[in-house]
Amino acid sequence: MSGASPRVLYLDHHATTPVDPRVMDVMAPLFTERFGNAASHTHAIGWRAEAVVEVAREQIAAALGAEDPRTIVFTSGATESNNLALLGAVRASRQERPHVVTVASEHPAVLDPCRALEAAGARLTVLPVDGNGLIDPTAVAEAIQDDTVVVSVMAANNEIGVLQPLKEIGEVCAERGVLLHSDAAQAVGKIPLDVDENGIDLLSVSGHKLYAPQGIGVLYVRRRKAGKRIRLEPLQYGGGHEWGLRPGTLPMPLIGGLARAIELAANEREEEGARLSKLRELLLAGLRAEIPDLLVNGHPTRRLPGNLNVTLPGARAEALLSALHDVAISSGSACSSARPEPSHVLRALGHPDERIACSVRIGLGRFTTEGEIGRAVARITEEAQKLREGGFRQADPSGGVR
Repeated sequence: MSGASPRVLYLDHHATTPVDPRVMDVMAPLFTERFGNAASHTHAIGWRAEAVVEVAREQIAAALGAEDPRTIVFTSGATESNNLALLGAVRASRQERPHVVTVASEHPAVLDPCRALEAAGARLTVLPVDGNGLIDPTAVAEAIQDDTVVVSVMAANNEIGVLQPLKEIGEVCAERGVLLHSDAAQAVGKIPLDVDENGIDLLSVSGHKLYAPQGIGVLYVRRRKAGKRIRLEPLQYGGGHEWGLRPGTLPMPLIGGLARAIELAANEREEEGARLSKLRELLLAGLRAEIPDLLVNGHPTRRLPGNLNVTLPGARAEALLSALHDVAISSGSACSSARPEPSHVLRALGHPDERIACSVRIGLGRFTTEGEIGRAVARITEEAQKLREGGFRQADPSGGVR
């Protein structure tokens, strides 16, 4: 199994992943033979559905390093979780002008809620990253003020795969009594991530990034910090589900699938990470052999095992992606694809627009094979060379930085 269809090589696993067949095996009977509403407490079918949800809650909590399963709130995905975490925490603070800290390279699902809070009267600090995409924990410490409610730093970047120093940032937030939120949509199941070890108070997860179905996610909410209960104001009302934080009938089959997906990812993470790192280096070596002036975007080693973001000088991404009808890669976040502006993540690294315009993101996954790497190298370099030879190349797309 390699992706969307037998003819298209799927290398866009940061956008979404196929559902693992082992996850489908768990979900299938929950749609038909073992269906039920987990909130129906008057009969056996409802009790059975509730049991599936509560076992899943326990499994997911354990996988995240959380002892209490009541810290797991089911949502539709990380975008909803991010909104609930950020808007919910700030509104619950009841401060007149609350302060929020985030990072310039965050996903729009974090930046947009933060800007909405700013428009509503909150003060927002957006911290820069260095040329490799890393945030300095010292900068976080310096940004925190007496009225700072929450700091939001993603675990792994969705475009360049860079892993942020969450543990150090968590220590800073703990010392100041400030909530730390992390969008971990790209990280859960791919790198070790323990909420207690990293001092994370709010953590967002998307099922479809780790071989579970689309439409299911989690918000981890630590129950207490510095002796005080962590409170969020819900964004929706009606029914009191999920401790009043998220109303609506729980999608029990999707929840069962998510729990199985997280279990598989945890069990196979180390071996899979090593395999994907090897494939990534094979991919990079193959691309460089044909395009020696290729540039890597993001930290060279502190990144997700299956991530590679590169600039192919002279080959504009828009034209390259159109030519690669049989290879699925991207030029950035799927959630930003409708926006015509250059990648805000690569801009945050200080890259000029011409370099950004020639950059693509390649995401390897669980079903990617070594043979497919060879095919990807051949097709990407073939189409890139056509564009380079066709007169699209600029004098110095790297902006003078090689």
